[in-house]
Amino acid sequence: MSLLSKYARELLRCSISFGIFSRHAFSLLWLLLVMSLLGAGAGCVPRAENSVVIYSAADREYAQPILAAFARRHSSTEVVPQFDVESTKTVGLVTRIESERERPRADVFWNNEILHTLRLEQAGLLQPVAWDIPSDWPKNMRSAHGNWVGFAARARVLLVNRELLPDGESRPDSVLDLGDPQWKSRCGVALPLFGTTATHFTVLRDRLGQTEADLWFQAVKDNAVVLGGNKQVAQAVASGQLAFGLTDTDDALIEIDAGLPVEIVFPDQRPDQSGTLRIPNTVVVLAGCPHPVAAAELANYLVSSDTEGRLAMGVSGQFPVRPGHEQSSRAQAGNPVRWMDADFTTAAQQWDAAAEKLRSIFR
Repeated sequence: MSLLSKYARELLRCSISFGIFSRHAFSLLWLLLVMSLLGAGAGCVPRAENSVVIYSAADREYAQPILAAFARRHSSTEVVPQFDVESTKTVGLVTRIESERERPRADVFWNNEILHTLRLEQAGLLQPVAWDIPSDWPKNMRSAHGNWVGFAARARVLLVNRELLPDGESRPDSVLDLGDPQWKSRCGVALPLFGTTATHFTVLRDRLGQTEADLWFQAVKDNAVVLGGNKQVAQAVASGQLAFGLTDTDDALIEIDAGLPVEIVFPDQRPDQSGTLRIPNTVVVLAGCPHPVAAAELANYLVSSDTEGRLAMGVSGQFPVRPGHEQSSRAQAGNPVRWMDADFTTAAQQWDAAAEKLRSIFR
């Protein structure tokens, strides 16, 4: 109970006991009670503007050093990260943000993908930021309204077991090969209801068209081994249970770093193919957040050249989005990659229909 509340109760007790319940005492009592209720409604004392709360769907081991580096540069600003460790962490944090829309508790959301960030924008839960980025930042990696920026992307790649598929000519070279009957039970994919696989399948539904994509979804379900996540796909390929699988570059690099007989294939590189999909991290400042000034500073640090360089050189080997960045991902091995020109905004608008179709097929 607050000090104001205790004082109000004591004043009421004394006034009644001694018969001095005057007009002035009554007014003071009501003032104290109102202040007490307002304090209770606030729940806690707000943090100062030199504090910033960030919800992070990025893995703790990747995000924590970046946030610590920001805190060292801004010693007067306390960074308060909150991580969600569940396998559906992005969905969980987005749901939390939606539930707190009337009274935001976080200032910044660092999402490790993009589709649900766009859904938050469509719901009006983001606010524009004066981003410190060059004017030629890729258009599909930034909000037209200034509400979010994509950075430090992961590539959606095929991980191939070199011992099972030693001949490059016989290896798959397209994501669509997951539905090819010649690879039945020899290829793998993560359950496409969460994370980057859900984003990937939704983008493909937009590119291929609803009818063709839905037929391909069913072919993948009938043909591929469906596993719990991208990590499990990479592990199954590395152990020889599968000849190849669709995964993210950070999960593929773990198996390569362990010395296992696997190799990354960037899919769909031929002129008649769509290119490899890269899915960026995204950062936003939440509308009505408690600390907008500190939030904008942190958000701009996350999209900085320094941050992208650290993530490119680090264990996850992420791909800088900043044009002309001097650091390339260690997953790229010096080879140029032709990226898919993905329309994430349209894919986000189609998410509900795509998710319903994916659930009906894969569950």
